[in-house]
Amino acid sequence: MIKVYVILVYDIKQERVTKILKICRKYLNWIQNSVFEGEITNSQLEKLKVELKKKVKEEEDSVIIYKFRTLMYSDKEVIGIQKGGEQLIL
Repeated sequence: MIKVYVILVYDIKQERVTKILKICRKYLNWIQNSVFEGEITNSQLEKLKVELKKKVKEEEDSVIIYKFRTLMYSDKEVIGIQKGGEQLIL
C-alpha cells in the first residue's frame, strides 16, 4: 500500500468550518487553524476529496491540497508555539 504525504489548507465560510474540520480530522492530523497534514493512501485521499466536494461551495470557499511522494528532502521548522499535532485515535 503506497502512501502519499499531504498538506491540506482551507479558507471556508464560517458556517461550514465545523463540517470541513470534522472531515479533515478523519483522514489527517490537525496542525493549526485551517491546516492539516499526514500520510494517507491514494484511495483515502480520493475519499477525502469526495467528502469535501459535497460540503465546499466552490464560489465561496477554497481548499488546497499539496501532495508529496516522499519527504526525503523535506524539513519542517516551527517558529513560535506548535499547535495541533498528531492525535492518538482509538
